[in-house]
Amino acid sequence: MTKVTMKVNGKAVSKEVRGNMLMTEFLRDELRLTGTHVGCDTSQCGACVIHVNGRSVKGCTMFAAECDGAEVGTIEGQANADGTLNVIQQAFQDHHGLQCGFCTPGMVMTAAALLKENPKPTEHEVRDYLEGNICRCTGYHNIVKAIMAASGQDVAGIAAE
Repeated sequence: MTKVTMKVNGKAVSKEVRGNMLMTEFLRDELRLTGTHVGCDTSQCGACVIHVNGRSVKGCTMFAAECDGAEVGTIEGQANADGTLNVIQQAFQDHHGLQCGFCTPGMVMTAAALLKENPKPTEHEVRDYLEGNICRCTGYHNIVKAIMAASGQDVAGIAAE
């Protein structure tokens, strides 16, 4: 067992972890932050996207011990301070960027990383950035539309399905 200390969504956390404990397991089982989903366990689906020290990573590919001393952000930390949806979450709701919701946390976390890097992405840039995030319910049109809307751009010309 190894003791890890990190900040998760701005709160200090210190726990004993097994050396092979993945971040997804740490977040879900140890911290009860169940918004980070486990879809494939092979880093293919993107349902487990979290932010570590400001970088977007797949939590199923990272050991909890690797996050010792890190700043970790999860979907639970995305809401506004008053608990209301942030601009990305609201855009996903407004533009029907979710259906079953399983992929949504990873999509929102990926969108947040994209908009931090590129505040006004093109539709093509959004689609490229989403590579590695799988949604089985949508054709991605509404997800792309939501991300474009969250960036403050006009989305009237983006096709929806």
